[in-house]
Amino acid sequence: MSFASNLTRICTACVTLFIIAFAVPAFAMSEGCSGDCASCHSITLQEASTLLKAIGPVKEVKPAPVRGLYEVTFEQAGQSGVAYIDYGKKHIIAGQVFDIASRQPVGGAAQQAKKVERKERLDPASLSTDHALVMGNPKGKKKLFVFTDPECPYCAKAHAELKKLAALEPDLAIYIKLYPLKMHPKAYDKSRVILARGSLDLLDKSFAGEQLPAATDKDARKPVEETIKFAEANGLLSTPTLVLPDGRIMVGYKDAKAMQELLR
Repeated sequence: MSFASNLTRICTACVTLFIIAFAVPAFAMSEGCSGDCASCHSITLQEASTLLKAIGPVKEVKPAPVRGLYEVTFEQAGQSGVAYIDYGKKHIIAGQVFDIASRQPVGGAAQQAKKVERKERLDPASLSTDHALVMGNPKGKKKLFVFTDPECPYCAKAHAELKKLAALEPDLAIYIKLYPLKMHPKAYDKSRVILARGSLDLLDKSFAGEQLPAATDKDARKPVEETIKFAEANGLLSTPTLVLPDGRIMVGYKDAKAMQELLR
């Protein structure tokens, strides 16, 4: 099941903008509703924990800023995230809630996002090639860093284009940093397995939807967590994200030709 931590860390393929669809649920408008949703609908911390037991421990649950939803704060891989559960307790919703009038995010995810400063450029010297898969020419003079999630569909599309880019740019080293987003609960362990084996083939299999070996204690957590920590500290909140040789940050899917132009 997919959902977002969104420390405005949001997978560009998976962000959900659900202003209108859930803004006024039908049951909230039914005759006899007092306007006090808590009088008819409630959820306990234990219930939320049971619902999300496969995701991570739930730390807090409260009414969301939109009627018909509960806001849940949870932990995964040592990081905090926010998601939403409907009153029917049948669905979990990823992404931010936006106020229509102000067009600004509201709720817990918005509060977390305010803590993170988005950047347009990084110091290339701050980027480490440690814990990265290498595509293209390992000795290439130009270095492109790609922060990718092994379960992100846009990352899968971008990965195919990176292979084309490597063929177009023989002097380019592409460093792939595995950055699992909390909206993809299996991505963290997949990243551990892929990095432990240093395998681009396993990354290909993940993008193809094939099953990977189960993570064990031999598949270190530290390499993945170091990438997560670096990305969050530097405002890299989405996947795929490119960091160009001059430090410019480019977010989202781009085809091979577009990426080649950015390298000029």
